Amino acid sequence: MPIYTDLALESRELNPDIQGVTEDSEQAGRVGITRIEVTTSEAAQKLQKCMGKYITLDAPELSSRPLDLFEEMTHTFAKELMQFTDRLSDNATILVVGLGNRYITPDSLGPRVAEQVYVTRQITTYLPDAIDHPVRAVCAVCPGVMGVTGVETLEIVKGVVRSIQPDLVIAIDSLASRRADRISTTLQLTDTGINPGSGIGNTRAGINSEVLGVPVLAVGVPLVVFASTIAKDTISMIADETGLHKDEEKLLNLAEKVINENIGPMIVTPKDIDSIVQDMAKIIADGMNLAFFKDNYNEVRSLIA
Repeated sequence: MPIYTDLALESRELNPDIQGVTEDSEQAGRVGITRIEVTTSEAAQKLQKCMGKYITLDAPELSSRPLDLFEEMTHTFAKELMQFTDRLSDNATILVVGLGNRYITPDSLGPRVAEQVYVTRQITTYLPDAIDHPVRAVCAVCPGVMGVTGVETLEIVKGVVRSIQPDLVIAIDSLASRRADRISTTLQLTDTGINPGSGIGNTRAGINSEVLGVPVLAVGVPLVVFASTIAKDTISMIADETGLHKDEEKLLNLAEKVINENIGPMIVTPKDIDSIVQDMAKIIADGMNLAFFKDNYNEVRSLIA
């Protein structure tokens, strides 16, 4: 059974001996940070990930929803994002793209983040005297999905980029994980861009710097897992607990047959996905606002409110 994942960390876990990958980890309070860089095309092909940097934040305690950990995760994410945004000038233009379908809860992360980002381009353009110092011009767009709009997501994004000429594009999307316990506890930031829908085998044209001509970051949270992956992990766990590894391959083949014939490529998400998406969207949006505006955060917040 194939294992589906959008997380570079999980691809690395499945292929620990591949050359052309650098990796380091650290613990920042209750948040684990893993930085992976894919440096060769051979490694990229084997991992099925683009060459570039991948930063994964992992906080297992988030599953119990402690409020103080939300703030800790937010500030840790903001600090990691600043590694990229600090290269921009104080009056740079940033475009936030909320990918996904707002009417399907596990796919609504992107639109929900875009709704909470502090947009300031209208102020810097039409009310420049409202703030007496340079402030980044942030704007946001939710292009929807092709099944609703009939328009390729990339076509919409390219049109907006062509019109406003941003210095940076940040795309937000839901991801697929190979482990159910990473849903709602993990966040990935990468400078490689993103292929909308790749995690569920519904790949659309890539949104990246090569296509758009400007730097592109992608931020995502795993919110779904394939039923086949859960079945595989369950069988492997049973084999480990019972020592019946001689039957593991037979059981895996039987599970694959049952899933293919009776279930198909089913995608699973937790029953409390509404609150999970709401919480993770707030973490990402607040972290982006802190990274974008830094010392001007409170001033911009009061102005937007």
